[in-house]
Amino acid sequence: MKRVIIVHGWYGKPDAGWMKWLNKELTDRGIEVIAKKMPNPDNPQIEPWVEALKKIAGEIDEDTYFVGHSIGCQTILRYLESTDEKTKIGGAVFVAGWFSLQGLETDEEKETSKPWLNTPIKFDKIRPKIGKVFAVFSEDDPWVPVTDARWFKDELAAETLIENGKGHYVENEIMKIEPVLDKLIAWIG
Repeated sequence: MKRVIIVHGWYGKPDAGWMKWLNKELTDRGIEVIAKKMPNPDNPQIEPWVEALKKIAGEIDEDTYFVGHSIGCQTILRYLESTDEKTKIGGAVFVAGWFSLQGLETDEEKETSKPWLNTPIKFDKIRPKIGKVFAVFSEDDPWVPVTDARWFKDELAAETLIENGKGHYVENEIMKIEPVLDKLIAWIG
């Protein structure tokens, strides 16, 4: 059975805004959706988030698709990096994914982001596992420089979309992301 696993971002919730909308749209089409709250979303840490995703995802295969937002994108990548080399998934959609950040204001934000920014991701271990990749960014994102799109293009051969006026695609501000739904439907059928 085709299924989509949604991983929210820092300070995020899986049952709000565009994630809630996406869950309903996919479920209404008979696609299984798994969207769980990640541990301590106000202070996300790599190991607990990757371990949580491992438990949430269970057995994955080419009928498994991931959707991540912000730090959820890194969580998906780091999780895939840790899976068996024979692992294959159908694809992943990354919304406002990042490898650099701008505009962090507090010392707490800077400390929380440091391990995520400084712990390398081994793309060569991920690339053969991931299938299709679609990454979405907004030119006016206050935290993610639009130049981060090149990481997804260069390292994962992602199709990218750069929008404007969407900010960081925060769940309580953006209620729908039609291109994400359209891409998943095109892939899953």
